[in-house]
Amino acid sequence: MFHSIASNYLMMVVTLRDGKSTFTVRGPETKATPLFCDADGEWMGINFRVGAFMPHLPVRALVDRDLTLPGVGERSFCLDGTAWQFPNYENADTFVDRLVREGLLVREPVVDVVLQGQLSDVSTRSVQRRFVRATGLTRKAIQQIERARTAMTLLQRGVSILDTVHEAGYCDQPHLTRSLKRLLGQTPAEIVGSTTLE
Repeated sequence: MFHSIASNYLMMVVTLRDGKSTFTVRGPETKATPLFCDADGEWMGINFRVGAFMPHLPVRALVDRDLTLPGVGERSFCLDGTAWQFPNYENADTFVDRLVREGLLVREPVVDVVLQGQLSDVSTRSVQRRFVRATGLTRKAIQQIERARTAMTLLQRGVSILDTVHEAGYCDQPHLTRSLKRLLGQTPAEIVGSTTLE
């Protein structure tokens, strides 16, 4: 078992277990989630940038969820009514390029504009609607996830907990602890402890 930590992006996972492959689309995760993995299974994941989404699969419906697509034979799965061969490490880039060419994977440019704090020519309401449509999350939720991941990286690099509070922008240590426990499944002390054990 391991904790899948909060993420702000769409992910595709190919699983090989007991000789059978499955294709799963995972949405953004707003909290740490325990996952069980069989010792004899194999997984390959493709993570997408924030703002990349599949128009026929609403991201909002995938938040904290996943969707396993139906298989079509041993080597294929069905995506938007068409059979697609399971991607592997060697052809993952080609697979993603094809998704883009077919219009099954698109990017919302307003997401980068909002995350960079730049003003947009579009109305605030329209920007919010497009942002949530593309990400499934609010800007604030994405910022909280990014801040928790930044704090984790700082702690793993050996930065003290108190310095991490300041550098990552938390109010105090309890604020950091609550955030990391909820979003990453570990307290700052647990992250520091697991880093020193490695």
